[in-house]
This record gives sequence, structure tokens and C-alpha cells, in this order.
Amino acid sequence: MPSDRPRLTPAVADLRRAVRSSLVELVETKGLVLVALSGGPDSLALAAAAAFEAPRAGLRAGAVIVDHGLQAGSADAAARAARQAADLGLDPVVVKAVTVGAEGGPEAAARTARYSALAAVAAELGAVAVLLGHTLDDQAETVLLGLARGSGAASLQGMAAVSGLYVRPLLGIRRATTVQACADAGLEPWLDPQNDDGAYSRVRVRRTALPVLEQELGPGIPEALARTAEQLREDAEALDHFAEEIAEDLAEHSEAGISLPVRSLEVQPAALRQRLIRLVVASEFHVSLSRAQTLEVARLVTDWHGQGPIDLPGFTAARAGSWIRLAAAGTDAASAELVVE
Repeated sequence: MPSDRPRLTPAVADLRRAVRSSLVELVETKGLVLVALSGGPDSLALAAAAAFEAPRAGLRAGAVIVDHGLQAGSADAAARAARQAADLGLDPVVVKAVTVGAEGGPEAAARTARYSALAAVAAELGAVAVLLGHTLDDQAETVLLGLARGSGAASLQGMAAVSGLYVRPLLGIRRATTVQACADAGLEPWLDPQNDDGAYSRVRVRRTALPVLEQELGPGIPEALARTAEQLREDAEALDHFAEEIAEDLAEHSEAGISLPVRSLEVQPAALRQRLIRLVVASEFHVSLSRAQTLEVARLVTDWHGQGPIDLPGFTAARAGSWIRLAAAGTDAASAELVVE
């Protein structure tokens, strides 16, 4: 069991400082924050820092442990993490067992089940935030995977420091620092064997791709990838803001959907035009367009040569004179009339 007052080493101080900074925005709530605790070094170091900092910020700190049930002994690992959380002074401590499906592959299915469980426990306990232990290394891996998959700027932005209920205090902290903080505090983290399983793409990035990049290009690759994510997120937030403002002025409701003026879309830079299309489609039809689908709609503006309507999930897009008509599936987008208000 760790001592009540672990020595304040540089690693422990870094963790506490990062958590303190993240809790500033939550101070006025005076509510409960939950640490998503796996028992690994990242989440365990986060739990220790939160246990120390939350009361000093006037907040209560608890923990939620999700047992995915994917390997032998998972229940024992979850119980061990729960005991560690209680020893740190976190309260309440909840263990939530989940059933992991198969949709999207094992990593995606486990992630879906985990976040569903975290949200359910937070709602049940009235928590104002769930703290996640993602580090700078996790951010770098996310960006590199997104780059390799050609996922575009949305993926290259990596993970947000704050995303609704979820707060990631450690995105500026290296994984080695969390390991050291646990050692300094006398905490014994659980080492998930899946984190060494080369069947997972993220493990291959961590164990092979990033080390090779640093060997060939020099040190500092994870930090550079994390900086790239931060810069892209700033740019994306600005473009999204402009797109929302423009969409409010341009979009006109039609009988079965919504319409956008061709001329106004033509004069926009490609990045903004495509954002406008994605934003309007998501708002009206609750559909997330891929890049290929977005470009097909954009060609109705930039490469119009009389082509007919485009069938897309849940709606159709068509050029009708000086308008791009977006109409619910089963209706005639090209002939839908504007609603005069």
C-alpha cells in the first residue's frame, strides 16, 4: 500500500499540475469527477493525482472501473484496481462489467462498450466529468494511425482535451512520466497483456512504427505529432465556426429538406465549401459524409455538366438551376420547392 504522503518527485508534480489545470474549469460545479481507471500506469497515476487535487479544488473524486471480460482474470484485475482507488481515497468506486460486441472490430467494439459504461455510471452518480488517462504518446499514436489511414483532418486532430463529459488531463504528459509517478508513489500498476499484443494496430504503432521513426528521423516524433494535432484542431475549430455562421445565412428549407445556393458555394475555398456541405447534411439528415461522398456533392457546384441526382445514405443531392437541393430519401430533390418564410 502506498504511503499517505508520497514524496513530491518531478513526475508526481507534473501529474498533479496537469490535473489541477484540467479541474479549473470544473471548480464552480463543486460536483463529482470520476477517474476512468483500468489499473494501468496512465490511469493509476491520474487517479492518484486526482485524489490529491480534487479535494483542494472543492470537488469530490471517485473512480469507475470497466471490466471488458475479454481475457482470463479480468474480474480480478478490476477488483484490484477498485482496491487501489479506495486506498487512494477515491469515493465512490464503481466496477462496471460490460459485454463487448463485434461491430467494427475488437478495438472499436471494446471502446464503444467502455464509453457506454462510463456514460451510464456518470449519469447514475451525477458526475460532472470523467477523467481519462490518455497521454501524449496516445495522442501521437492516434495521429499517426489517422495519417496512415488517410482519415483527413478530423482524425489528425487526435483527441480533444475536453469533449463533452470527458476530460483528458494528461495529453501533455509522456507515458514514461506516468510510469515514473506510479513508482515514486509506491503504486503497482497492472500491465494489460493486450498492450503488448501485435494483433492490434495501435500496439504495432507503439512498439515498432514510432521507434523506427525516431531512430531514422531523430527524437521528438511523438511531441511533433501531438503539436500537429493541436494546430489542426485550432484550424478546424476556426473553419467549423465560419461554416456554421455561413450556413445560417445560406441554407434555405425546402419541402423535403434543405437547399444551398450554388453561387455562394462556388466562391468559398474548397475546405470551407466541403465543411458547409458536411455541416448541413449532418444537421438536416443526421448523416456523417465520407470525403468521397462530400466531393461528389461538391461536384454539383464545381463540375456541373448535367449529371442527375446523387443517392446518399438517407437523402439525395441534386442541382436544380442555381440551387443544390438536399432532400430526404424517397423525394425528388431536384423539384423540391423552397419554403417561403
